Amino acid sequence: MLLDHLRIPDDLWSHENMRTALGTRDIGAVFRLLARHTGASQTRIGAAVGLEQGYISRIIAGRKVTSIDVLERIADGCGMPDEARMTLGLAPRRQAYRPVMASRPPGGQSDVPANRSWHDDVRAAAQLWKGDVNRRDMLRQAAFGSAGYTLPALRWFTAATPQPVAQEGRRTVGQPDIDTIREVTATYRRLDNQYGGGHARDNVVRYLHHEVTPLVTEGRYEPATGSRLLAAVAELTQLAGWQAYDMAEHGRAQRYLTHALDLARAADDAGLGAEILAAMSHQVTYLGHTAAGVDLARAARQTAQRAGLTVLTAEALVMEAHAHAAARDERACATALHRAEQALDRADRSSDPQWLGYFDEAYLSAKFGHCFHALGQHQQAERFAVRSLRMDERYVRGKAFNLALLATIHARRGEADRASAIGAQALTLTTQLRSARAVRYLRDLQTHLTAHRHRPAVRHFITRVDAALGRRR
Repeated sequence: MLLDHLRIPDDLWSHENMRTALGTRDIGAVFRLLARHTGASQTRIGAAVGLEQGYISRIIAGRKVTSIDVLERIADGCGMPDEARMTLGLAPRRQAYRPVMASRPPGGQSDVPANRSWHDDVRAAAQLWKGDVNRRDMLRQAAFGSAGYTLPALRWFTAATPQPVAQEGRRTVGQPDIDTIREVTATYRRLDNQYGGGHARDNVVRYLHHEVTPLVTEGRYEPATGSRLLAAVAELTQLAGWQAYDMAEHGRAQRYLTHALDLARAADDAGLGAEILAAMSHQVTYLGHTAAGVDLARAARQTAQRAGLTVLTAEALVMEAHAHAAARDERACATALHRAEQALDRADRSSDPQWLGYFDEAYLSAKFGHCFHALGQHQQAERFAVRSLRMDERYVRGKAFNLALLATIHARRGEADRASAIGAQALTLTTQLRSARAVRYLRDLQTHLTAHRHRPAVRHFITRVDAALGRRR
């Protein structure tokens, strides 16, 4: 299991040697003490804290850990009590959920989030939707942290068998209600692909709050209907998170994707869970948290395999490859890409879920192009970027991304005029979108071309970008 917990003795954190190790941030000593007192191998410790065994080995051998994200992940994965966290120099959790290895009375019930009922998940999601509608500014400013995905992934893997999703409410909920949610989701997903995440996100959130909340909190449904209902709601919640991600509202996106994963778990929908974990990997890799990107992609792959969906396994492997490429790990990237191709060759696409329609040859080529671009292999990157443009024209945002990728590859190869011409095509599409990611890709291209602005074609392109998107400050 990728994310698993260690059974750490309650008093270990108060040992003098442990307190000394924490106070000096000697994580190698912390891991040696954990191994000694729990009997855990390096692989098991790595699984608990979401790090690869090889990295654990290097830390034990003396490598220093200075990244706050990594320290947070270690603290969360080990279930450090607040006193230990503060000794390590981290903020206390206080009201946050405490992992299963935290101190509790003998024979007492664990307060791990994985033990929450589906009612708790629904109430928490409904509160998010309501808060987003009524206090939009507060949620927009929510902070993102890659460690914030650790506990949701832990819940996904360690939760008990989902409880029956059934309740006695005031109104009967049936398949027509579920079909309506799915149709609404399909419509907004199409608009998202055509016009960007900012085009209809507010409408999605209002629909969740005003229409979906009464169904899930006040409806009457039996288990089979209840599971289908929560799966449909999870899919729409994921879309709202994806739209926030596209608009660079990363803290808000993280909250939506986390709740979507919880709802998918309650619905016992492993396929959708794998897709959401892959989306989490996509976001953290985009933000530069490559180790978390690898972990979440592997979690998605393991879940996809459990669901028996080979095409989702291929998608997860592509996400893992991109995270490896962003970390400049050429060998690991190549291995993951090869396995993705093999998985896709075996996949039966006849029964793909509706939400997986975007994963086609063009999308795969784009991801390959991004991988080779990140690794500096420009010839290979160009070949796949060109192939990615043989795509469904309804995916306007995707085409803007792919054009920007191809233009940037040409810029990196010193082909400034060609990059400017292709970049102009990307700019034309981007001006039709409300997508912070599309803008970022154009701004990155603009940066790559700055050294060539003495060339008329480049100068004209940069002027067009500033006129359309605003002059950079």
